Amino acid sequence: MVVRQTISTDNAPAAIGAYSQAVKHAGTLYVSGQIPLDPATQDVVAGDARAQIVRVFDNLAAIVEAAGAGLENVVKLTVFLVDLGDFPIVNEVMGEYFEQPYPARAAIGVAALPKGVGVEVEAIVALHD
Repeated sequence: MVVRQTISTDNAPAAIGAYSQAVKHAGTLYVSGQIPLDPATQDVVAGDARAQIVRVFDNLAAIVEAAGAGLENVVKLTVFLVDLGDFPIVNEVMGEYFEQPYPARAAIGVAALPKGVGVEVEAIVALHD
C-alpha cells in the first residue's frame, strides 16, 4: 500500500486545478509548480519579472515550511520560463533564497504558462522523517 500525505498551507496559493500543493511520500516532498499568485487574493502579482520570480520562491518556501522543512532541504528545482532572457534574474533571486550547495536545477523555455505568467517553478525536497 502506498502511503502519501498531501501538504497544504494558506501561505501559498490554493491549487487552481486537480492537484495538491505538495505530496509527501517516503521521506520526499514533491511540490507542484508554483506561479506568481498572491496567496491572499489568488491574483497574479503586479510588477516585473523579478517581482514574479520572488513571489514564486516565497510560495515554494511556504509549502516547504508547511511540510516541516526549509529551502535547504530542496534537492531539485525545475524552472519553466516563457522568456529565457529572465534566466539571469532567476539566478539572482535563487542566490537570495538558497546557499551552497545549491539544489540541482533544470530551466526549460516554454511557449506559455497558466494565467499568462512568465515563470513557474516546481521542487523536490528531501525530508527528515
